[in-house]
Amino acid sequence: MSDNQIQVAVNNRIKRERFIRIAESRVNRILDNLDTLGKCSNTRNYEYTEQEVNKIFREIDRKVKETKLKFQVNGESRQRFRLLRGEQS
Repeated sequence: MSDNQIQVAVNNRIKRERFIRIAESRVNRILDNLDTLGKCSNTRNYEYTEQEVNKIFREIDRKVKETKLKFQVNGESRQRFRLLRGEQS
């Protein structure tokens, strides 16, 4: 193995380890945020419509699909979610 091949292998291992560390942290943060969102289902504290709940989960599903595509092709979208119609930035 040449010095160049060794350096490439080391760099690849570093990239892999960084991916695992960061991906695990970010996925756990997303899961924690979903648990927090689930607390909004408590009807003793919150009032919501079925349409609002459907809109929330359609948006989450859309973003999951969009993010999954990024692992297949490079691209980025920066739409922000708004619960009320006509309020997208």
